[in-house]
Amino acid sequence: MNADAHRHAGAPAPADRSTDSRTALLAGRDLTVDLARASCVLLVVVVHLLMFAVSRTAAGALVVTAPLTHEPWFARATWFGQIMPLFFVVGGFASATAWASAERRGQDAGDYVRGRLLRLGRPAAAVFVFLAVGLGVATIAGAPPAILRTTAVGIGSPLWFLAAYGITQLFVPLMARLHRVNPWATLAVLATAGLLVDLGRHATGVTDFGLLNMVFVWLFVQQLGFVYASGWLERMPVAVLVAVPLACWALLVPMTRSGIWSADMLTDQNPPMTTLAVLGVAQLFLLRLFRPALARLMQTRAAQNVVFVVGSRGMTVYLWHLPLAVLLTGALVLVGAPLPVPGSPVWWASRIPMYAAVLALAFTVSLVVGRLERAPRPVPAGDRRPSLIVIAAAAVLTIVPPFVVMLDGLDLAWAVIGAVALPLAMWLLGRTRPQAAPTPICQDTPNRSATQA
Repeated sequence: MNADAHRHAGAPAPADRSTDSRTALLAGRDLTVDLARASCVLLVVVVHLLMFAVSRTAAGALVVTAPLTHEPWFARATWFGQIMPLFFVVGGFASATAWASAERRGQDAGDYVRGRLLRLGRPAAAVFVFLAVGLGVATIAGAPPAILRTTAVGIGSPLWFLAAYGITQLFVPLMARLHRVNPWATLAVLATAGLLVDLGRHATGVTDFGLLNMVFVWLFVQQLGFVYASGWLERMPVAVLVAVPLACWALLVPMTRSGIWSADMLTDQNPPMTTLAVLGVAQLFLLRLFRPALARLMQTRAAQNVVFVVGSRGMTVYLWHLPLAVLLTGALVLVGAPLPVPGSPVWWASRIPMYAAVLALAFTVSLVVGRLERAPRPVPAGDRRPSLIVIAAAAVLTIVPPFVVMLDGLDLAWAVIGAVALPLAMWLLGRTRPQAAPTPICQDTPNRSATQA
């Protein structure tokens, strides 16, 4: 879910943000992938704003609830509204094209991983610093612990993506090679491993066993993006493009009735389960099915403008929308604004101005932190990137804090740890080393006896 969508043939993206740069940025790209990514970002904001509500009890106490989950249709709706697999599909497309471009420039796996960690970690570092300061101030100010804990967990819920996407990026060079050697075997092995993990988790009752699917499920869905980038679906008959998603949804019926998987695809997200792999296949084929219509839409200037604006700020919108929504709600509480009953018609209607306000705030924040989404500067001429050991250490510092937040929820301690670990990782990745001087070729020195002779 990087701010830029990667180009076909890996053409380099421009560095400035002028009108000419925008035109160049959009040229030579599959704009339908950009549109899919931007749509996913906007839809995530919608879902999250529907997933939390603040109200008061009869005694006047504040209560945080998730009204959407109480709707009888919610679980089935997630079969269509769970779009995180599509995020990883388009992310796989971006990764495939970015790695191909890196190879053409003579870069290796270390260069690629360093660049991707910088793109992922810099926006994340900023939000961790903000959360650490915010939770620290709230704690010192005496915020009710229960409300603070619930709010912190909610704010931190999107951070799991940083861990999952970071893990998949570490494997891109290897998975690209496997995709070239035998793509179908690669997909089959990943799917089988994911299924075995789910069965093992269910048999043992150890939920954390399912964490292995942070690798297998998300790598499988990322590989679907490799398939899309390879163009294999270009000549697929329309009947097949329709039949495959229908078959996937049909497969979810016995899977979710088996007791192994939940009917709620959000419940199946962390740890990820193979139901998300099934959804990923469906969403891949739907993306290809609607590509002609989406391509026509992306020929319009209005659509290009929206996609460019959202796409260039995608990570900022994703990471900041919930903290901003909480701040906005807190401000409404402080000024004594009426809080509608969660799930009531008034509450549903209030989501529209809330959505507009949160997006406006997120785009305002992007004016300050949006530059963190830009491509990192190339290593200066005459220097070398950090060593593989340093890159590995930076990867651990980048991935571990959001991974722990995914497991246990956000709290002040892990917000502070993330606020230290991620900037440290970015500093390590930004350090360069001077190129080693070439070893001079020593000429044979005449031996003493010859000289004397």
